[in-house]
This record gives sequence, C-alpha cells and structure tokens, in this order.
Amino acid sequence: MAVVWVLGGGLIGAGWAAAFGLAGHAVQVIDPDRAAAQARLDEVWARATAARGDTGALRPVILAAAEGPAPALVQECLPERLDLKRAALAAILPLLDEKTLIASSSSGLSPDDLQQGLDGAGRLFIAHPCNPPWLMPVVELSGGAATLPEVLDRARAFYEGLGKRVLTLAKPMPGHLVNRLQAALWREAVHLVREGVASLADVEDAVTLGLAPRWCLMGPSAVFHVSGGPRGFEGFFDALAPEFERWWDTLGAPRFDAETRAALVRGMAQADPRSVAEIGAARDRRLPEILTFLEEQARADGL
Repeated sequence: MAVVWVLGGGLIGAGWAAAFGLAGHAVQVIDPDRAAAQARLDEVWARATAARGDTGALRPVILAAAEGPAPALVQECLPERLDLKRAALAAILPLLDEKTLIASSSSGLSPDDLQQGLDGAGRLFIAHPCNPPWLMPVVELSGGAATLPEVLDRARAFYEGLGKRVLTLAKPMPGHLVNRLQAALWREAVHLVREGVASLADVEDAVTLGLAPRWCLMGPSAVFHVSGGPRGFEGFFDALAPEFERWWDTLGAPRFDAETRAALVRGMAQADPRSVAEIGAARDRRLPEILTFLEEQARADGL
C-alpha cells in the first residue's frame, strides 16, 4: 500500500482516486472546494465499486490542503491551464519526499512546459488516463527533457501495479497518443456531419458497428495488413495505396464555429436523447463486461 495525493477533485481526479483506492492505496484528494469534490467522489466511488467490487478498496478522503506523510505519488488533475498546474506543483514540492513521483494527468500539455522553473523537474512526467481512469486499462506516460529515466521506470511499475497497460511516448507530442488518434477520427466525423454527408447518428453507428468491433481485436494498421491478403501490407499497398492517398487529400478540417456546434448539439439530441448522466452510467455498466470478454479472448489466443 502506498500513499497517493490527487490534486484536484474534478471528474478525472475523482476517477484517479477511485482507481488508486480500488488498488488498495491510501488516497488523499486535495481540493479547496471540499463539498463539490466530495459530491463528485461519492458518485464516482459508487459507480466504481458497483462495477469492480470493493474487496480491499480503501475509500479516498477529501482534504482542503495537503497533510500527513509524504506520498509515493502525486497525481495532478487540475484544469488544463499551464499556469495553474505549475503554480500548484511548485507549492506542493516542499511537502514531498525527494523520491516522490510527480505525475500530471494533462490531456495535451507538454511535460517540458510543465517542468520549466520547477525544482523537482526530474521527477515530473505526464501520466494521462483514458476516461474513466478507474475502469479503462490504458495510461500514457510521457517524460520531458528533464525527466530522469529511472523515474519513468518507477512510474511504469507503479501503474502496472494498478493493472494498467502502460503506453510510453518516446518524445512529447501535443495530445499525446490516444487523444491524437481520437481527435483525427472525430475531426472527420465532425466534417461529415457539418457538410451534411450523413446524420450524426449514422456517423456514430459507422464507428460503433463498422469500426469498433474489429478495433477491439486489432489496431487500425493490423486491419489493413489483414485486408492485403497473404502478402499483408505489401498486397494492400499494391491494391489500394493510391486510392487511400486520394481519400486523405479530401479529409476535412472543420472548425467549431456556431453552425458546427449547433449541428453537433442537434445531431446528438436526435441520435441519443438520454441525459449525459444516463449515457455515462450506461458506459460504466457495459465497459467492464467488454473488457472482461477481451481479456478472456486474449488469453484464449495465448496473448
């Protein structure tokens, strides 16, 4: 069991707190608005324990300021503002042990920018989760120029101890890995809706029914490797490379102007009239079943 401090009790902070608590760690969520943070944690904790069971789980506590023994890990989960994150990290550094790992959950900021002027820069890195953190198996690690190699090794071991599949970036990139791939697909989805090519409902089904079932078993490159026949990629390139390049040349570059925003809001209301809370709760109920199935299939395939 380790002591973990989570800075910020928002959606991601509460999710990380649940993940650490379910793994048996002693978690303190530090947020000046204790009432709001407590309400979010109560909701997330109820979902997390219902889906995962509470055997060995240690319920996180909410504090307005850091106190108690120095943690093994600080997981920063503040809003995506560089100045706010750097100020909070600088303020908390004097309370930490020299071996404390310092992770930022930033979805797109550079670890190099976060490290500027920070005394503990060698211990700072990005550890970006997929949402919800207590359920999704992936965490992305990205070190900056100042990050010590042994720090990333220790971080990998810590997150793997939570049962996470750790993805490590060889160099920083805006949006890291998962979000860049997600953004690329959504950009084209938004373009297709904005241009009236298809309804938002049909675009959603194109992904969930046309792409996602295969993507649960193989990545986007493997899909086309297999489609190339016995020669794999070589067969695919010979047959379809020029056509794919033509498609790439026509991909859209939409902006979130008023008309695009209205089209998405209107399209989502038509595609799924449930409340955001209902959609999220349904996701949280079903994801554990899907993940368990995929684990069973991987074991059956010897992976």
